[in-house]
This record gives sequence, C-alpha cells and structure tokens, in this order.
Amino acid sequence: MDVQDRAAVELDELDRAVVHALQIHPRAPWTLVGEVLGINSVTAARRWQRLREAGLAWVTAYPRLSDARFVVTAVVEVDTDPGRAEDVARVLAREPAVANIKLTAGGRDLVLSVQTTGLHELGWLTTRLFQSTPGVRASRTNVSTGLPAEGSRWRLRSLDDVQCARLEAAIPPAVVPTPAAEARWDDLDAHLLELLSTDGRMSLRDLSAAADTSITTVRRRVQSLLAARLSLRCDLARPLSGWPLSAVYFASVPGQHVEETCRVLAGMREVRACAITAGPHNLVIDVWLRDLRDVHSFEAHLARRIPRLTVDDRSVVLSTVKHMGRLLDEDGRCVGVVPLRHPRGHRAAGAGQMTVPAL
Repeated sequence: MDVQDRAAVELDELDRAVVHALQIHPRAPWTLVGEVLGINSVTAARRWQRLREAGLAWVTAYPRLSDARFVVTAVVEVDTDPGRAEDVARVLAREPAVANIKLTAGGRDLVLSVQTTGLHELGWLTTRLFQSTPGVRASRTNVSTGLPAEGSRWRLRSLDDVQCARLEAAIPPAVVPTPAAEARWDDLDAHLLELLSTDGRMSLRDLSAAADTSITTVRRRVQSLLAARLSLRCDLARPLSGWPLSAVYFASVPGQHVEETCRVLAGMREVRACAITAGPHNLVIDVWLRDLRDVHSFEAHLARRIPRLTVDDRSVVLSTVKHMGRLLDEDGRCVGVVPLRHPRGHRAAGAGQMTVPAL
C-alpha cells in the first residue's frame, strides 16, 4: 500500500468498534468479535486486516514486567547535539531493549523506555549505546520501581457496557507468575515472544511454521506465556484516537503518598502511563492531549486533584519514533518492527533486526 493509499484510510464507527474489541481481548476469535458487534466474522477480520496493513492499528505482545528482581525498567532522558536528535533516535531504535523512543521539546531531546535484566546490565547497555552513538551529548537514567499504569488499559470507548462485558468474560484468566516461572525462558519462549511482538494475533498455525515446532507444542506454550508471562495490547495510531498530542510530565510527591497518587492518576482519562522512579522526580507521567493548550490546563487539573503533587518539568512530544517495538512515521503509523525480547531470554535468529510490513 503506497503513501497516498495509507493517507486515504480513515476510521469509521465499525473500525473503531473492532479496535475497541481488540483492546479488551487482543486475541479474541473473529467469531466472538462478529457476534459482539453484530456483524459477520469475515467482515470483522477484513476490517482489522485493512487497518493493520495500513499501519493504523496493531496488536503487540510484550513481557509482563511484574517483578523488579528479574527485570529492571528505566526512563532515560537523552540530550543530543543540535540538530542530531532524529539521527540519534533512528540509531537507538535498532536496539530491542529500547522499547519506546519519544522526540521531545523541553529539558531533554529524547525520552526512552528501556528494559534490562538488572541494574548492572542497565548501566552497561546505556553506556554502550550512548558511547557508540554519534550525537549523544548527555543522558540521565531514572530507574523505575513500579509501573502502576501502562498503555494497555487505554480504551476507545466505542462499545457499550454489555459488549465490553461479553469480551471481558472470554479473556483467559491471568496467573501471577512465580519467581521461578518468570525466570524460566528458553529459546522457544523467546522466539514466540518475538513473533507475537510482531503480530500479537498471529495464528497458531503460522507460529508453528515460523518456530518450526508442532501446533500442539505452540498452543501449550502460548497459553502458558499469556497466562503468566506475556501481556497483549492493541494500539492505534495516536492521531486517529482523538488525542493527537502527547506530553511527558516529570513530577514529585512525598513518598508516603505515592501509591495514593498513582491510584488517582490511573483514573484520569488523559494519563496513558505512569512510572514510579528513583531519581530527582519520583513520577514520570505520560499523557495524551487534544490541544497544545491542554499541556498547562491538564497541569492545573493535576494541581486541583492532587495538591501534594509538584510538576518539576514537562516536555511536549514532537513525535514518537518507536512504541513498544513498533517504528512509527510522522503520522503515528507503524512502518516497521524491532521485535521485543524478554530481557532474560535468548535472542532468536534475526532478533534486533527491523522488519517492515507491506504498507
């Protein structure tokens, strides 16, 4: 699909309903989606295929980073030489451990989300990346101690309560992983993660062929991974969501009020994600906004709702270069993938290499 064709694709109400259904249940069978939406399952599948091929929506699998003893995440601020921010972002986007990259205005040029096995690897990775990337002038790493809100919870709100309940009831129950289970990743698990991070709805048959193993084995492994170790999310190109702008707030709140503050933040429609961090700011808040003026009006709203919270700094997102392994263009459309990998897993063949869908 060429650029003109992609630009012509717009979301109608049925498109939005299909996306909302997959936001609730990312691997829902098309028969279920069709029943909930009152349409033919083939129609639902074709609508999704159209959106996916246009780079407008996609389903991603990613490690369930629930225990900092095994996986350490961090928000990294990067300052670049003048005029080099986009070049630096393109280089850093090749690294699977860098899940997200935002090009920002304000007190930093880039904001990254990084996943590693521990503090030692985090230090090694950031040192290696920044020393070998021309144009990096300085960096500041904010180690995350908790992720009380993340983007998979965001919804379009196109379906009614009854429709949502039907989809939610069909979701297989989650399992809290034991430390041993979280640490137990073999080559097949790592390969399945990479495949599902490229297409979270990939069929068992296609997964079996790509992993060169039986469908029975793949079914068992995928069920185990999704029950305890992997999360799924359905994302939409942000400009089509009704929230075309994004900003990152670096904020502080007294330690005894962090959990209460996070509960309030998680209930705000604008808040896309929130990380508790160890550093000069103990909260990094990622928000979606409708207008540039909302950068300050939302901050005023925060002050009214959470008077203990102090916004120390804020940056407007100029563009999102990479989002959960997806490479995005200036319109927020997916134009390629750097498959995610579990920080404790082995790289399968081709890990870290970019793949580009037929757009």
